[in-house]
Amino acid sequence: QVHELFVLPCPTGSLLLAVHFYSSPRAAPLIPSTALGVLLLILSALLAYAGIRRSLRNASLLVSLCLTLSTFWCGYGVILVLAGQGVLAEPGDSRDALLPGLATFTLALLLVAVAGFLCGEPVLALVAAAVSLASAHEVALHCSSSLGPSAVACGHLVVCLVGGYFALGRILYFLTKGKVALPGTDLAQKKAQEQGRGSAGGTNHFAAPGLLLNMLPAGVFCCRLLGVTHRLFLGHVPWLWAAGTYQIGICVLSYRAMDVLMATAFGFTSILKFAAGYCLLYPAWQPEEPSFPTPFLVVFSILFAVLALFLSLQSPVDGLYLLVFVTYCIALACSPRGFFAGGPQGVAVAIFVASASVALIHLYNVRARAKIPTGKGAVKALLARSSLLRLREGPDLHAPYLGYSKYADAEVLAYACSVLASFALTTPGDPQAPLATVVIPWVVVAGGILKLLGGSVAFARGKTLESSAFILYAVMWIIWGLTRYSGLYGTARSFHTAVGIVAFMLFNSFIVFCSLFLNTAWFFYSLTFMLIATSFLLDAIHALPAGYDIAATLVFGLVSFYCFLAALSSSTFEGCCLPVGGPLVQLSGVGAGTSKCLHLPARKASSVKRIADILRNGGTCGIPTDTVYVLVAACNRPDAVEKAHRSKRQAQDRPMSLWISSLKQLEPAKHLFSPLLWDFMEAAWPSPISLVIPRGEWVDFLGMKDSGKYVGTPQSVAIRIPDCSVTTHLIDLVGPIAVTSANPTGEADTTHHNQVYAKLGDKVDAVLCGGPSPENIASTVVDCTKIDSGNIGFFRVGIIPKSQV
Repeated sequence: QVHELFVLPCPTGSLLLAVHFYSSPRAAPLIPSTALGVLLLILSALLAYAGIRRSLRNASLLVSLCLTLSTFWCGYGVILVLAGQGVLAEPGDSRDALLPGLATFTLALLLVAVAGFLCGEPVLALVAAAVSLASAHEVALHCSSSLGPSAVACGHLVVCLVGGYFALGRILYFLTKGKVALPGTDLAQKKAQEQGRGSAGGTNHFAAPGLLLNMLPAGVFCCRLLGVTHRLFLGHVPWLWAAGTYQIGICVLSYRAMDVLMATAFGFTSILKFAAGYCLLYPAWQPEEPSFPTPFLVVFSILFAVLALFLSLQSPVDGLYLLVFVTYCIALACSPRGFFAGGPQGVAVAIFVASASVALIHLYNVRARAKIPTGKGAVKALLARSSLLRLREGPDLHAPYLGYSKYADAEVLAYACSVLASFALTTPGDPQAPLATVVIPWVVVAGGILKLLGGSVAFARGKTLESSAFILYAVMWIIWGLTRYSGLYGTARSFHTAVGIVAFMLFNSFIVFCSLFLNTAWFFYSLTFMLIATSFLLDAIHALPAGYDIAATLVFGLVSFYCFLAALSSSTFEGCCLPVGGPLVQLSGVGAGTSKCLHLPARKASSVKRIADILRNGGTCGIPTDTVYVLVAACNRPDAVEKAHRSKRQAQDRPMSLWISSLKQLEPAKHLFSPLLWDFMEAAWPSPISLVIPRGEWVDFLGMKDSGKYVGTPQSVAIRIPDCSVTTHLIDLVGPIAVTSANPTGEADTTHHNQVYAKLGDKVDAVLCGGPSPENIASTVVDCTKIDSGNIGFFRVGIIPKSQV
């Protein structure tokens, strides 16, 4: 249970902090700073795991509490480690490092507590309020020496008491088998309430913790602007990079929630956090402040503005919120000192206030019955009058062509990262001090890490070519960015550098060739990246013409920007608004886009109904089962059974089997079976066990007609009831089905719907896509032709062993 998982790290961390603050007046604290920091980092990882596991089951404020508290302890722990190792050695360094994070999380956890009390989750609200109170006392402790640390320890002890209460309630519930349950600890009752009060389908309940994390870097700069801290320095980097790291995780989880726009927004804001951390880290080894590439920030503001426009169509409140980041990027572009200037720090105050306000709306809407309006209804009503623009709604609209995916499409973010990385390369920098120009965060984080994320999501959606390209380009951006802009490259050139770039160009040549068969936009996208790689190669061999690298990056950036707009419009509206073109080279046969084979997600009842209609009309389909994928046809359609038999070149010694959904279908012929065989069938089914039984008049009761010559042998028939709800429901709609494995005879069993398509192609009319098979082994086939004499045999031992049979 996820609640039990939450009980372990949360009170444990609070207990450690309580002991730390109770013993802090002593000359030697009971827990050294380094040890306490490491323990908090471990507990923060457990808290994040609890929040993610919870989020994949149901929406709850526990998600926001776990992820927010995990980020807090992560940054706090790193600062304690730095202090313990003597990195924060100056007087007041620890105070200045801790204050921004403590103040920010005091308000963030207070917002979670308020939402918890309003939405009827008092236990979680009490935990959030107690940690918020302890953080507030710690802020007061750093600001006034007259306040002792005992007040901070008391706040953490309240969390321990709440955790102990919850643990006691669960122990009593377990020992009494549910008869005794303390208030607030009955998870069965809470689950029933959540099913009745859960958020609407398609809601991204990761938006709230993502917005709360946007408060953290804003809080760091707000404290400097207001004079709460004396300077911006290395001690603030853990807060910024912890928020950036967690926000990349929330970006991935937002793709799980099928929210492309908010996931892209969180990816953008994470880049800013890593860039801010880099700027604060640079003065640790160089006395001057780093310089900012102005063209890049202008481009970033444009990307933010376009994303805000599209997001306002989904949620006007969120779209208006992103406009604050447009202002932030413009302020950074206008300030040579970047994050150290007063202008961007003033905009950071607006980001802090806006993030807190919008986060409170999202927190409340996660669990409340009456939602706070965000303007989505007004936009839908306005667009309903338009015949050109129709918004995409529901997670199923993000499903890929082949089957289904747990993630929405990440191509919008991947293309945007290409734009950012390419325009960042237009900054020449100083060869003598390459780190003085802020380029590495834009190229490595945007062009590298986030592009790797986009490639991984594309791979999860079955886009092999796109994922390969994104991952290849991400590796190239990371290597070249670190080499050129971190001082590793310098003025020296070598043969080995050129060889490595040529290897990348060869890989990209293959991608360019394959993109000919995809679409026009992808062809130009991969082809213009070849111009980038060519500029790298010419630079490595001292043959780079003046201005070529700038021209190449601008061309690639503009092509990437068009692809960004096209992907953004297609993920927001039904029907692609911007054309991407068809394949430049058209193939015939499988994979050419001309296949009439339908691919329907098995999760939807409408898909099963459509498969049933196809089978009733004489079609053949590939479907998932409790073992591997199979090819089926309706027994009352001999033409379909013959087609299935021919489509996979069925060997005569491997006849098709017969599947039913219940023994009730054989009830009229029960008198034709021996009592022992009937009892054995009742005991064995439903399961992955096929029983080969003597052929008899009972076959006629199933309406086999002329299909019988393809099913079984003249002496026997293999029959089974599968242990798969989708399959049995389909049989209920169609009647008994003839079944064979969904692969050509002699080849391995198919364990994924994509393999069915690859192996059988246009020979089937539809594929019911259920993702990977639950098992990679076929069913066990038992010979029951002599069961009445006390003997059974095995034609094949599959997933069920002999001993269990």
